[in-house]
Amino acid sequence: MSTLTISHYTLKHFNLQAKELMNNYLNVVNVDISDYTFASNYIWLSSSSGFYAIVNNTFCLFILTSGELSMLLPPLGEKAYTYEAMLDCFEIMNAHNSNKNYSKIEYIHENMLEGFVDYLEEGSVIFDMFKDFIIEKKLVDYIYQVDDLIDLKGDSYKSKRNEINKFKKVYENHRVEILDIAKHKEGINNLFNKWVKDRTTYMPKEEVEVFLDGIYFERFAIKRLLNDYASLDVVGMVLYIDEEIKGFTIGERINETTSSVIIEKTDFEVLGCAQFIFREFTKYLKEIYQSHYINVGDDMGFENLKKVKMSYRPYKLVPKYTIYQKQ
Repeated sequence: MSTLTISHYTLKHFNLQAKELMNNYLNVVNVDISDYTFASNYIWLSSSSGFYAIVNNTFCLFILTSGELSMLLPPLGEKAYTYEAMLDCFEIMNAHNSNKNYSKIEYIHENMLEGFVDYLEEGSVIFDMFKDFIIEKKLVDYIYQVDDLIDLKGDSYKSKRNEINKFKKVYENHRVEILDIAKHKEGINNLFNKWVKDRTTYMPKEEVEVFLDGIYFERFAIKRLLNDYASLDVVGMVLYIDEEIKGFTIGERINETTSSVIIEKTDFEVLGCAQFIFREFTKYLKEIYQSHYINVGDDMGFENLKKVKMSYRPYKLVPKYTIYQKQ
């Protein structure tokens, strides 16, 4: 199935051929949320689940899950068109779905809610929107100042500095290299397999099944990221210890001031490894993109991931919203 026809709209498969078109619309939006790039959506969508269409002069990205249609992003384009495009997209989803409950628009930046609500009250979680829709605050993106992550000044970063210094002292034979797919792909896959094995070894048994379900999608995303690396405008770094890859990270530029870290994996048993490569990659992103800020995405609702991301003292937390229909 190469297209999906709903009413008078034809939804095309979201593939590499959509990259240039989507980027043109993303340049108009210019927000700092990590979800608003081609690569961040492409790697997580299988070849059969992502669809897109131009609706009311906006780029609209849909996902088909178990036969039901929803949107991963709000319509992308000039603000003058997005409000009507959202209404049109709900009509498209409703025409296809078995129930209106499945129709929703996710990962909406608050700047794109204009037209639906006049203002968002600070601290509020759910907002009634006219008589037909509800807006719910979901996750937040963690954004840091680049120089804070590089300098690690002050008592709040003392533990990070200590972990990095211990790493460099214990593992003197370490080095970082800019990611080269031909050279590093096999080592990256080996590290990921080891990471999964180590995590399940130390994880409570009742959590393993849920973890492995999630890993299925992450493994697919990494595979797609590596296979299409040269086409995705992303950059990466690997960390060697004694000629073995012990860490890798991949990121990209979101806009003129902000870059993101799409994925990072390090050897669970090498203390300080994660802190070291994160700092080195931040330096690299600043060097090649002149970025002032680094976005490391959201915490997916995991408390342990939230603690890690908060420990780096984010400069700001950017909320992301979901729009539902009232029944």
